[in-house]
Amino acid sequence: MPRYLLIVDYRPGDDDTPMDRWRPEEIKAHMNYYDVLNAALRDSGELVGGEALTEPRFGREVISDGRTAPVVTDGPFAESKEILAGYQIVEVESEDRAIEIAALVSAVPGPGGVPLRQPVTIRRVMDGADFEAMTGL
Repeated sequence: MPRYLLIVDYRPGDDDTPMDRWRPEEIKAHMNYYDVLNAALRDSGELVGGEALTEPRFGREVISDGRTAPVVTDGPFAESKEILAGYQIVEVESEDRAIEIAALVSAVPGPGGVPLRQPVTIRRVMDGADFEAMTGL
């Protein structure tokens, strides 16, 4: 079965109030929603994995040639809407099912319990057939 990466970034959806200005119970409800959804996807055998990530300010960028000490800098410093906030990998029967799950992720509650309608990007995970098509090997 194909696997899909569901990407959540820092685009706000319908409410652009930064999470650091949400009430604690709103943050808890937001994270609990993910816990319940992920538990249901684990139970159905569709969730391969996923994590929420720390704030971008904790990120580091590493560059290396494999021979010398790596260069480590703070970052990345892209526009915040482009920075990954979290992800899930699902293994499902079809892209349609991946879209259904992405819609559930998009409906995560925000301030006041209102669904955020947060954008979720779907990318199919490359498999052996994709590699073969690219390389002819």
